[in-house]
Amino acid sequence: MEQRAPAIIEALFGTYANKPAKVMFNPAEYSLEKGNQFASAPLPGLSNPVLSFVNGDADVLTMELFFDTYTNNGGIDVRTETDKIARLLEIDPELHAPPPVRFVWGKLDFKAVIERLTQRFTMFREDGVPVRATLNVTFKEYLTIAEQLGPNPTRSADFTKRRILAEKDRLCLIAAVEYDDPALWREIAVANNIDNPRVLVPGQEIRIPPLR
Repeated sequence: MEQRAPAIIEALFGTYANKPAKVMFNPAEYSLEKGNQFASAPLPGLSNPVLSFVNGDADVLTMELFFDTYTNNGGIDVRTETDKIARLLEIDPELHAPPPVRFVWGKLDFKAVIERLTQRFTMFREDGVPVRATLNVTFKEYLTIAEQLGPNPTRSADFTKRRILAEKDRLCLIAAVEYDDPALWREIAVANNIDNPRVLVPGQEIRIPPLR
């Protein structure tokens, strides 16, 4: 049976760059969490608040890692291995912050910062030195602004939206959804040269500008 290559955690920059920490046993499982942030705007006469998208959350990767130096390494202190991961939460003197890292295992290549680490020591030598440990690790995805803007990071993003008016649309309701504030309907009216916000033409395309 072919052995799978061990997972590694390595710093991208700083003191520990190019010094990957190998896990002793690959994780039995991991979880990958993704989420978004929405703002709610309560409006009179509606049973539910109007939701508007604010921003995406960074992906979160969590897993449990097992270390055993009693069976595999003749009983040396297991912290000689776990500290290679724990040190990546410390402030790097070159970066003045904890370094971003990569968790690499097979096709999973996750660039992140280590947000949280819990070490649980479960077996000890007679002199009290730990020889077995379980680490619960939480990675939060790390992306630069240039990476998030895509292949043309110097191009300014156009946040102007367009919308086709429906029969029951009102500018205050559109402003509540887009800006989280129905009182900002005037921004939409000015952008579309709408003199009377009570007279809207269904099927008309309007621009919804970003707030200044």
